[in-house]
Parts: sequence; C-alpha cells; structure tokens
Amino acid sequence: MSWTSYENLSEKVFRKTLPNGLQVMVIPRPGFTKKLAYFVTDFGADDLQFTLDGEEVTLPQGTAHYLEHKLFDMPDFDVSAAFASLGASVNAFTSYDMTAYYFLCTERFEENLALLIKFVSTPYFTEESVQKEQGIIGQEIGMNTDNPDTRIFERLMQSMYENHPIRNPILGTVESIAQITPQVLQKAHRAFYRPENMLLCVVGDVDEEEVCAIAENTLQPVSKVKVERISRFAEEMSCKEAQTACKMDVAMPTFQLGFKCEDPDLGEAGVRQEMIGDLAAEMLFGESSALYLQMYQEGLIDSSFGGGFETIKGMGILTASGDSLNAPAVRDRILAEAQKILTEGLDEKAFHRIERSTLGRRMRDLDSFDSLCFRTCAYYFTGYDYFEFPDLYARIQPEEVAEFIRRVVQPERCCISLIYSNTQEV
Repeated sequence: MSWTSYENLSEKVFRKTLPNGLQVMVIPRPGFTKKLAYFVTDFGADDLQFTLDGEEVTLPQGTAHYLEHKLFDMPDFDVSAAFASLGASVNAFTSYDMTAYYFLCTERFEENLALLIKFVSTPYFTEESVQKEQGIIGQEIGMNTDNPDTRIFERLMQSMYENHPIRNPILGTVESIAQITPQVLQKAHRAFYRPENMLLCVVGDVDEEEVCAIAENTLQPVSKVKVERISRFAEEMSCKEAQTACKMDVAMPTFQLGFKCEDPDLGEAGVRQEMIGDLAAEMLFGESSALYLQMYQEGLIDSSFGGGFETIKGMGILTASGDSLNAPAVRDRILAEAQKILTEGLDEKAFHRIERSTLGRRMRDLDSFDSLCFRTCAYYFTGYDYFEFPDLYARIQPEEVAEFIRRVVQPERCCISLIYSNTQEV
C-alpha cells in the first residue's frame, strides 16, 4: 500500500492491491460529508469474444448491460431498497469498455460499501428472472430507438466501422438479448468479475484502511481462471460509408460527424493521442476558434454544437455534432479549415491559449466527485495514472496537433449521420 502525492494538483491518492488481487484507490476529501464509491470491472459491451480456461466463448450483443441489470437481483432482498434504507442512492452503467456500480451517501458509508461489494460479486440468475428481464430491456431498446441522440450515434458507428464491435448497440438488439441465458451470464461474470479485473475507487472523507478491510472481508474467494480476450477486427481508415440519414420526430435537423482514427493504444501513448485529439478539436471548431464564430454568425450552427475526441478499445474518433439546417456544409467547412491550418500552420498563440483552457477544464473536473471517479477508473484500465495529466499536457507540441489534423481530418475518414424532421423534404 502507498500514498502518492501530486503537488501540482494539491492531490494525494492511496493505492493498495489486496491479497485477492483487487485494486483499491482512495482519493481523500477531508471535511466533505458526501462519499462516492465506484466498483468497476474491465468489461464492457465490446467484450464479446474471449477464451475461458481454453474454451472459446462468444457472447450475444448486449450481455454486459444485461448482466449489469441482473446483478441487482439478490435471493433474499431488494438491492435498491436496501441502499435507500441506508440513506444512499445506487446506480450503474455499462459503456463500451467497462461496467460501473456506484453509490453516493453522507452517512453509514461502511454499510453501504459492504452492500455494494456484496451484490456486485454475487451472481444470482434464475431462468424466470432472466427471461423476465428480456421484456424490460426490450422496452429500453425501443426507447433508445426513439431517442435521436442514441440513434444518430449508433447509425454513425455502423456507417463508419466495418468490423469493430462499436458497431453494435450497448444494449444489444431484441434478437440478441433473446439468446442470453443464466449460463451466459454466469460465464461472463466468472470471466470478468474477478477481483484482479476490477477496481474499487472511493472519493470522500473516509478511512482508507477501513475501506480495504471491508473489501477484503466482503469479497468471497473465487477460483482462479484463465481469460484471454479475442480481438478479431481489422479496420481500414476509410469509412464504410460517407453518410447515413433517417427521419424522426425532431423539431430541428441534427447531425453527428466523425473522423476515423487509428487505435490509440494503451498507457501514456493512448492518453497522449486523446489529449492531442481534444486540442485538435478545439483548434478546428471549438467555441473559441475562428471557424466556430463564423459558422455561428452565418447560422450554420447554434449553441448545441460541440465535439471532441473519444477513445474505445481499438479505436479513436474525432466527433462534432449539433443542430443545423445544412449539416453537410458544416462538414465541408471543417475539412476546409483543416486544409487552411495545414497550409498556413497553427497559430501558436491560439494553441497555447487553448491548451491552458483545456487543461483548466480538466483541473476543474477534480472538484466533481462523479467526474473524478469516472476518469480515474477509465484511465486505470488503460494503464495510465490519471493524476499525471498536467505533465502530459505540458509536453504536447503544436506540431503534434498539426500532424494529427493532417492525418485524420480527411474526406475519406469522415462520415456524417443525419436526422431530418419527418416534415422536412430531403
């Protein structure tokens, strides 16, 4: 166990690897009454193929999210009601690359923490409850189909990518979740809900040794297994399609465009590329860029417009989205701005101003318990210490951002997903 101090952030972090392999991190907030705990597994919607003790396993789409739902079932009590009785709010989410369970409380923290660890580490799946969940998640899938934000992103991924599992919805499809059985869930839990594949992250005024003791005493011993993930997706950098469009009941046409990027890799190299991508987005079309102001004044975009750089295992994507009556023109202006930057070079004054602004936003995020916990966990599973980000920012050079723009912001790497109003003629 050890404490690490980060003087430039006025932060310190406690870390300990328990004998069962679980990594525990505590970020102290002395004097705060609220306490937040994340119990996270390195298992998300994209983890569909792996070997378990030599047996090759292929999971139906949506398994990680389905498992998240079913872990709230316990044989002898209602999980949500139990947290409520302890004065805590509990929730969970599944992303493409991890699943997190968390609670927020101001009192009875130790009891809440033990409850969190207990229900996440206790697989309880019956045929009846698993079949019943298909209807519940089926309704959720239907709601997502009617949600413009979800639909526009999923259509973009399906049009950009040929093989990467990000093409698949996190929730799966009605057809895929019908294939999920108690046995499927048991295999997924056994493979990925092992202590050594998980992280417990706590933010608040807590006793770090007590956190470790609760985790060690509550987690049941698990048999060792051998798990190897299978990644069988090779992607060209050109998009599968240049455009996809549909109609929905929206008041204003909306869009999302993406530029396909190489696998950002793990560790510092991947985080560095993410930061370079964020800076490139700010330089190209961020709120303080010249292009943003021009497009806003011309009525091409409104205050809904924004973007950035995202990474998922095995892929990276530069995105921009918002409402617009002429989204293809927005795409063309961004491509033209990239060419202008390459011809004239980056404005170094603007670069350093945007670099300071972007770094400042990250530092302000440290004040948010939720953002802090989420980023700490997400970066941990990529093999990077999130609290090192100021030093990484300081080493990024303008030439790296210019090179990223030259390589990535190209027509063949670009796809645009459009949603028009049902009443609009296109």
